[in-house]
Amino acid sequence: MDCPQDDLQVISSQGEVLPQSNEFQELLQSLPIRKSMMNTPIYLYNGIWIDESCLKAMIAFQQNFQAQDTDIILVTTPKSGTTWLKSLVFTITRRFQYTISDENHPLVTTNPHGLVPFFEIVYPHNHVGTPRLFATHLQYTLLPESIKTCKCKIIYLCRNPRDTFVSTWHFVHKMKSKLDPSWQFPSLEESFDQFCEGVSKFGPFWEQILQYWKLSNERPEKVLFLKYEELKDDIIAQCKKMADFMNFSFSSEEENEGVIKDIAEFCSFEHLSNLEVNKQTEQHSVPWVDNGLFFRKGEIGDWKNLITLSMAEKLDQLVEQKLQGSGLKLN
Repeated sequence: MDCPQDDLQVISSQGEVLPQSNEFQELLQSLPIRKSMMNTPIYLYNGIWIDESCLKAMIAFQQNFQAQDTDIILVTTPKSGTTWLKSLVFTITRRFQYTISDENHPLVTTNPHGLVPFFEIVYPHNHVGTPRLFATHLQYTLLPESIKTCKCKIIYLCRNPRDTFVSTWHFVHKMKSKLDPSWQFPSLEESFDQFCEGVSKFGPFWEQILQYWKLSNERPEKVLFLKYEELKDDIIAQCKKMADFMNFSFSSEEENEGVIKDIAEFCSFEHLSNLEVNKQTEQHSVPWVDNGLFFRKGEIGDWKNLITLSMAEKLDQLVEQKLQGSGLKLN
């Protein structure tokens, strides 16, 4: 997910526009700065690399958001299956309100990012239904205390970093062609080296993964840890796991009637990517991002078509080193 690069206004929980304060500018000037894969500035704030617009929205979110016990928070690193996870969770939790056979089902008329808002883009104060569904790319340590202390649920989805990097690279370069084809971007090698340094939006990626992995073991009732590859391998079992975790379990009648299979097919890459709303180049569920840019391949192992074997081995060694002793394997 990319935040808008223009002057985004911070909005309070009461819907008031907050002025860009001198204090915020002083904070920004005090932070380490690098260039992102899009060649735009990102800042190191409390252990996370983030751009100015997202930082402003994140601070408003931290200061104002009050979680509810029934909230469900979806967490991913960028380009790790966020769109897919949003569609699955929305459809599972709203299945009694909207049948997937309904031609006006919200997922038919609205991109998943328009149904499950990101915290980082702007602090959401609109009505989003019950249970409230939100998404974020933030590390657990940066979430408001109300999320940590209440009974709300967190579903975390990670993906093999090789495919995450490659998906991000393609996404950024599709953005480039839409915004300004003459925009000078870092080379593939430069971008890869930065990714391995942890210098990427909402990175280092391993810090986020480890935080949610450890929490899922310490508080399994609070955090459900999923892998993209396991979703692809057995979507039915993973949907049942998510439904049980969210207290939206499927009944035996639903299972016998094939409801889970129908939801999986409804939310599949093949179905969603072919919906007219997700082909649009003029509709933006996320600022600056055409709806159609969220869908590319959705495959496992696509890294082989972009990075070299030596690059993949370097990333594997880094991940193994960072995850050492955690019991987590990403393969």
